[in-house]
Amino acid sequence: MEVEIGIGKSGRRAYGFDDIAIVPSRRTRDPEDIDITWDLDGQRFDLPMMASAMDGVVSPASAITIGNLGGLACLNLEGLWTRFEDPDPILEEIANLPAEKATRRMQELYLEPIRPDLIGQRIREINDAGVRSCASVTPQRVEEYAPLILEAELDVLVIQGTVVSAEHVSKHPDRQPLNLKKFIREIDIPVLVGGCASYSTALHLMRTGAVGVLVGIGPGHACTSRGVLGIGVPQATAIADAAGARIRHLDETGVYVQVIADGGMRTGGDIAKAIACGADAVMIGSPLAGADEAPGHGYHWGMATFHPTLPRGARVYAGRKGSMAEILVGPAHENDGTLNLFGALRTSMATTGHETLKEFQKAEVMVAPSLQTEGKSLQRSQGVGMGNK
Repeated sequence: MEVEIGIGKSGRRAYGFDDIAIVPSRRTRDPEDIDITWDLDGQRFDLPMMASAMDGVVSPASAITIGNLGGLACLNLEGLWTRFEDPDPILEEIANLPAEKATRRMQELYLEPIRPDLIGQRIREINDAGVRSCASVTPQRVEEYAPLILEAELDVLVIQGTVVSAEHVSKHPDRQPLNLKKFIREIDIPVLVGGCASYSTALHLMRTGAVGVLVGIGPGHACTSRGVLGIGVPQATAIADAAGARIRHLDETGVYVQVIADGGMRTGGDIAKAIACGADAVMIGSPLAGADEAPGHGYHWGMATFHPTLPRGARVYAGRKGSMAEILVGPAHENDGTLNLFGALRTSMATTGHETLKEFQKAEVMVAPSLQTEGKSLQRSQGVGMGNK
């Protein structure tokens, strides 16, 4: 249903995670019977999650930890880990910067050129630990670095930007846009692409041959794109639209493309809502930035934070919540939903009677603007539980 914004302009109503609720069904299940495994291009993962390609979250060491816990961590191949042989002192400096100086200093630090030798070295560090490797490159640089990525035997490639389209147009004679369809057809590893936030864009990205699309423009806790650029779609609607594109693409081609909700999730309940809206898996950053093993010392920032001319992110403090294992699979010792994220997903599925992720995508949801506040006045006034946001 469209809403009239003014004479000559109307728009759809869109919803975020806080606007909706998952409705219990007539059936419940035992949590031990719930299957939350995720298949990506024939590779099976115990957890339906990816760690965001952000320097404060994913290092080779934390990628190995996440891989051993059953997830998939994405390393930013244009970040600090490929610009510095030892980025730990740089990460410590970033964590200690005063807020008013953080963005400018990060712009300076990220001017250090990318070292091609470090691209292969970082990928091999992850591979040598026996976990699957995943890394992110922007569309502008993916063709340049593809030979190094293939030589290092990367398992999963992510082509990622604030917005990625299948039809980038440039009138500049020296700027040949990336032909996504041709590139994906010719490279011999599975490719994920994103971000996107609409039915049509998701469908076009699926038609490039990507095995998955990342859904989310600006919902991340460290991202300021929605304020700087004025663009974005609330995540619940964006995911549902992309899931609709997946159905059409499956009908047209017989090929199932993964929909990965990217950003905007803080709690296990948010992750459950993302799956219920149609996502196959989630990509999370700030919840993991609070892990003891995260390289950012509790700080978190996005890939566009240090853009040299138009920063679109902020360095935010995620705190220190516990170990990576406690955050992902528990046990939880807090009641705010930020620990044991995938235990919460499992319990949500069991409580609503859905055994697999595919079944849970069909769960009933409703618009519920009072879900976060109804009966929670004491928690809000005391800053505990659901009032501790």
